[in-house]
Amino acid sequence: MKTKNELCRGTYTAIVTPFTLEEDVDWKSLEGLIEFNIANKITGIVPCGTTGESPTLDYEEHDEVIRYAVEVVAGRVPVIAGTGSNGTREAIKCSRKAEESGADALLLVNPYYNKPTQEGLFRHFGAIANQVGIPIVLYNIKGRTGVNLETDTLLRLIENHKNIVAVKEASGDLGQIRDVIKRTPEDFYVFSGDDNLTMEVLRSGGDGVVSVASNAFPDEVSGVSRAWFRGDHSRAEELDSRLRVFYEKIFVETNPIPVKYILSEMGMCNEVYRLPMCELFEGHKRVIKRFMAEDPLFENR
Repeated sequence: MKTKNELCRGTYTAIVTPFTLEEDVDWKSLEGLIEFNIANKITGIVPCGTTGESPTLDYEEHDEVIRYAVEVVAGRVPVIAGTGSNGTREAIKCSRKAEESGADALLLVNPYYNKPTQEGLFRHFGAIANQVGIPIVLYNIKGRTGVNLETDTLLRLIENHKNIVAVKEASGDLGQIRDVIKRTPEDFYVFSGDDNLTMEVLRSGGDGVVSVASNAFPDEVSGVSRAWFRGDHSRAEELDSRLRVFYEKIFVETNPIPVKYILSEMGMCNEVYRLPMCELFEGHKRVIKRFMAEDPLFENR
């Protein structure tokens, strides 16, 4: 299997951040979710990403969630810590702290709201790369940040910063994703940032997925990549087909609202968010409850 530094191909869970009823971080539930994922063959854990509701964590909590995830994982799988920000100084500070805490790699999202130019993106990511020694995964998600990391800019970053080793591509643009796969070096990783595009990314030569769905079904979701990379493509297609409806359900509202609701129904965390995130619409709850009662995925859960 292709490897570089602490990373490898496969399925990484963008782990949710559970909260208590008082909206504090629920450390016991977080530990349980991480252990559940590791026991079910996940490739790695990604704390403090979009699914982890990082925008509503304060600075101290953000650092502590990463430190705690590293402690619980205890070297069994890679931890890719979400440390991106719309301010470069803040992202550097958070990235250094994650490195000190023992994270194996960093996930750096495009700066959001301020909509930097491509030159601004190049300087932003480059400045962070110069301040840390661990691998960096860039996170391209225009729908959340308002700016797209163009392939030419990505190639400049790869050429100038050897610790930029991967990209999580959540642009939703298959043409761009295929172009990235085609033009980046052989040892550079391209992960899908959308569960429903994982199969297309794998077919195109990509390296796996940073997944929302694997929070609830780590074995099944990671099984798609495992089957694909051992050459059993028909099995990968079959597993992906079984998960298709589930992928639809976890995005009926803004991530991570639906998947957190599903995890609460599975008894793994509370359905608690921090504003401006709020609970799932009652109509969607009814649809998901019916799906959970009828779909074979949930038979033994």
